Order: sequence, then structure tokens, then C-alpha cells
Amino acid sequence: MHAPQPKQKPAGKPIWPKVPAGFVRAMLAGHSALGLAFAALIYLVCFSGAVAVFTNEFNRWEQPTAPVLHGVTPAAVGAAFDEVLAKNPKAHDLFIRMPEPALPRLSVHGDDAKGGEHTWFADASGRIVAEQRTPWSEFQAKMHTVLHLPGSWGFFLVGLTGVALLSSLVSGVLSHPRVFKDAFAFRWGGSKRLQEADLHNRISVWGLPFHVVVSLTGAFLGLSVLIVGVLAMVVFDGNRDKVFALFSGPAVADDPRPAPVVDVAKGLSVLQARHPQAGFNYIFVEHPGETGQHMSINRVTPGRLSRGEMFIVDGNAKVLGEAGFESGNVGMAIYASLTPLHFGWFGGWPVKVAYFLLGLGLTAVTASGVAIWLARRRDKGRPAPRWERVWVAFCWSQPLAYGVSAIVALLAQGVPPVAVWGAATLLASASAVLWTPRVISIRLRLASAVSLVLAALVHIALNTGHVVDPVAWIMDASLVLGAVALAVSVKLTKAPAAA
Repeated sequence: MHAPQPKQKPAGKPIWPKVPAGFVRAMLAGHSALGLAFAALIYLVCFSGAVAVFTNEFNRWEQPTAPVLHGVTPAAVGAAFDEVLAKNPKAHDLFIRMPEPALPRLSVHGDDAKGGEHTWFADASGRIVAEQRTPWSEFQAKMHTVLHLPGSWGFFLVGLTGVALLSSLVSGVLSHPRVFKDAFAFRWGGSKRLQEADLHNRISVWGLPFHVVVSLTGAFLGLSVLIVGVLAMVVFDGNRDKVFALFSGPAVADDPRPAPVVDVAKGLSVLQARHPQAGFNYIFVEHPGETGQHMSINRVTPGRLSRGEMFIVDGNAKVLGEAGFESGNVGMAIYASLTPLHFGWFGGWPVKVAYFLLGLGLTAVTASGVAIWLARRRDKGRPAPRWERVWVAFCWSQPLAYGVSAIVALLAQGVPPVAVWGAATLLASASAVLWTPRVISIRLRLASAVSLVLAALVHIALNTGHVVDPVAWIMDASLVLGAVALAVSVKLTKAPAAA
């Protein structure tokens, strides 16, 4: 006789419900459609966003001889304001940026008597010493925020791209039921398309929290113009000023009658006495020299994820109240956290480096997504060789175009960097008619590496012998490191076939 066998326990239900095949196919189709429709825009926004994380550092790199100030007195701030206002006593407003860890400089932005806008740097005493000239830093920042489009169209298109990216992320996860279970699964040595797909899915999963955060905050920031317009129509009969007033703190009546110019130093001193542990990073002075003049002074609370709290101070240095970004409701606190959360402007260098690498990862996910779709077409007997070459050329044109535009900006500041970037992008993309995708990839990567090294060398040559912001040398070293990474990636690529 055989010993009785123990009864098998009934299998438990799986943690995840079985996803219908039709649903998966629908999600995959939607994921592909969204990705393809917005592929180039998503790629540009992601690549430019990774670079824009270091906007403040590139400002310091591009003009490294400006005074580096780790602190400034209210008297110095007031002196800088008075000197710039003297250039145009009828200025409508002036913007004062005070030193902070990410950008330790004192600057005042205003217009001259002819209406031209300028930003001037001041030293520790508040004396104006130089005009800010950072065209490349401004170029790369505008590339991410508005794609250099006029008016509000750029903000809207970038916001719409954020929505498309967020939708692609959601549909991508829903179209791969095993995406989390296979988070560390790779199929090496077989089909190149399967390898690309695994890498695409793994990077997507590993960086998913970051991807969701930046796409969601980017969509909200980009579409804020549309949100304000809708809110104005629904609540305030189309009056947008009333919507903006909700975020501006106590209102000050417009009164153009002449009055003694507001004492900026006194207003700042009053707030510093009330909040000695906080840092103040900017002052916006409106209608100086009028009875209705007032200041909006922003306070940064250490250790808090927020753009800061804004205080309204009238022309007599009386504090009228605050906007409520930190003291208001939960909605205001969330709104105040969007910008630092989107750009990684909190936590110092470690967070910025992490955002940069994750941003490049998201850029790679976008590039590989289109490559996978093209490879799938090829496997099904419907190849699109021209589009394969065009896509590879476009993707690798960006580091090259950024490097070339930086070199030209350093050597010839009168040339608009966006024009150089556009020309370099077109010329690099034109390589699609000359070579195979692999050759295009290798040669553009090598050209990009050369451009980054040249940008660093030109910068060093132009600033040798001057007192230079040490962060500028760090950025030069980073450019060289980026060039090395590109060269190594080429070395790891198999030798290309003849062009």
C-alpha cells in the first residue's frame, strides 16, 4: 500500500488580476500612437530639460568673472537698486536678485531710457560692475520652457507635450502587465529589437516616479496660461488680472502721483528682522517713484520644498501681508512646490545630478521607443529605412547642436544661439541622406564629443588669468566628462559597416 498523499492546497488568487488581451492591445496601440505623434517634441523637451537643471550653473559658467557673493547687506541691495534706477528714473519696475547658494550673485534687471532691457551685476557694496551677458544660458532655458516660440504658444505646446508624455507613461505601464515583475529581466544576445525593448521598459520602470513627477508638473506649468484663461472666463468675466491677484497677496492701489522712491534697504531690513533664519532671494519693485509703488519680497525657508513665501511691502516699508504660498492652504503649498520639484532645484548638487541622469534616461526612453516601433515594422516586412536614418540623425543632432551653439556664443555673442542651434540641427539631420543609421549614430556622437571638448577649451582660454567663479571650472570638467562618455559609447559599439 502506498502512503496517503497530503492534500494539495488550492492555489491562491494572483495579486494582479488577469488583464484581458484586448485591453493590452488597445493600450499598446494608444501608447505607440501617442509616442509617435509627439516623439520629436517629447525628445526635445526631455533633452533640453536635462540640461536646464543646471541653468544657474551655466549662468555662472558663461560669465564667470562676475562677483561671487555668499551674503549681502540690505544697504548694498538698496545701493544697487538706486544706481540702476538712475539709468532710467521712469522705469515701470525693477527686479533684484540676491545671492543664494545656487546663484551667489547680486543683480538688478530693468530697462534703460530707450526701453531696452538689461541685467546688471553688483559687488558686495552694491556698486554696479558689469552687465550680464549670458545668451547661451538664456537660449537653453527658453528651449525647454517655450521652445523659442512667440507669446504663450510655447508654454502651451510644452504643457501639451507634458500631457502626452504622462499619457504615454500610463499607457506604457498598462500595456505591459509584467512590466514590474520583469523589472530586472534582460534578453541579451538575441534579437536587437528585443534588447532595445527590454532596455526601454527597464529604464521606464526604474525611473517611473521621476518620469511621472516631471511630466505632471511640466504639464501643469506649461498649461498654466490656459488654466488662468479658463478660470478668468468662468469666474471673473474674462479678467485675467483678477486671477493673478489670487496669487499676488494684498493688493496695492495704482496711484501714479509722484512720491519719494521706496527705500528698498529699509523694507528688506524690516523683513530680515522678523525672519532672521530665512533667506531672501529676490525683490520685485513696481512703479518706483509713484504713490502706488510697492515691493514683492520673496523669502526662502530652509529645508522646505517651495519656491518661497512672498511678502508685499508698500512705499513706506510697511509690510502689508503675504501671498500665502507657505502660510496658505494645501493648494497654494502644492503650487509653490511645482517649479523646484520639476527642475530639481532643491537639495543641492546631488539632486541636480540625479535629475540630470534621470532626464537623460527619459530622453533615451523616447529615442528607443521610436526605434523599437521602426524595428517592428522592419520585422513585419514593412521597413521604413529613411525614417530610421532621420530619427537617429535627429536624436544625435542635439548634443552636437548644443555644443556648437555654446562655442559660437562664447566667441561671438552677437550671433543668436537659437539660430546656430537650428542650423546645426538641420546640418546634422541631413546626414540621414549620406550614411546608414549606425554610421550616423557613431559619427554624430564623435562630433558631439569634439564639440563639448572644444566648448570647454574655448571657455578656459577666454578666462585664463581672470578671477573666475570656481563652479565654471566644474562645468568645464563636466563637459569633458560628457565628451568622454560619448567616446566610450562609440568604443563599445561594434565597428560599423562601410558607409
